[in-house]
Formats: sequence, C-alpha cells, structure tokens
Amino acid sequence: MVRIATVVDAEQLSVLNEEFNGEGETTIENIKDSLQDNKQEVVIVDEESGVLTGFVCVQLKRSFCYDDYMPEITEVYVNPKFRKKGIASKMIGFAEEYCAKNYPLHKYELLTGAENTVAQSVYSKLGYTDDKELHLSKRIKR
Repeated sequence: MVRIATVVDAEQLSVLNEEFNGEGETTIENIKDSLQDNKQEVVIVDEESGVLTGFVCVQLKRSFCYDDYMPEITEVYVNPKFRKKGIASKMIGFAEEYCAKNYPLHKYELLTGAENTVAQSVYSKLGYTDDKELHLSKRIKR
C-alpha cells in the first residue's frame, strides 16, 4: 500500500535510507522531527505486510518568482528484494497526485544520477524528460 509516511515509520525509513545513502547520513530522531515538522517535504512510502519496501521524497520548492510550487522528487528508493514490481512507479504516481491535489503547480522536477540508467528508464516511462539543465552542487567541509 502506498501512503504518506508518518513518524511511526522513522525506524524503518532509517534502515532504508542507510541502504540507499549509506550509514551516518542522519539519525532516527532527525527523521522523526522531519516527518513531524518539515512542511517543505512530502515523504511517500510503500508498505507490504507491515514492512516498508521503499520511499520517495518530494521537496516543495517555492519562490517569489513564480505563482506555483515546483515539486522536486529528490529521492527514490526501493529495497532490492522488492524491485521490478512497479513500486517506484506507484509511489511516484501517488506523489504526483498528492501534490496536484494540495498545491498549485504546473510541472514536476526530478533529480537522478547521470549514470543511473535503470532509474532513468523508469522515469522516462512516467513521462519525465531531460530538460537540458545542469544540476550543480558544492560540498561543504565539516
């Protein structure tokens, strides 16, 4: 079942996030706080028999420059045991419908790795195309 994540999901989300992004990126407490208080993010999960199989994170970007929100799908992860079942597509579809019902918007954005051709294939089937913009980032030394 695809649904919005709740604070009860924090421990399982922590495990999935470590599988996806590696250990030490965040804490369970931070995940709980974010699920309760972060109004700029929507977290979607898929659950089967009480087990979370994956998640999608949508950042609700908004600027004074535009009337509409620009929801950006920044994280998509499905546990390898549950892949090839359409779970990512279902979660993204749910995220799109949820955002369309709750926010003024005219497009979705999606961030993925340039080398991640498997994910790009899924996104292409869902109607996402390369907009020829370049995403840049800068790491801060801690």
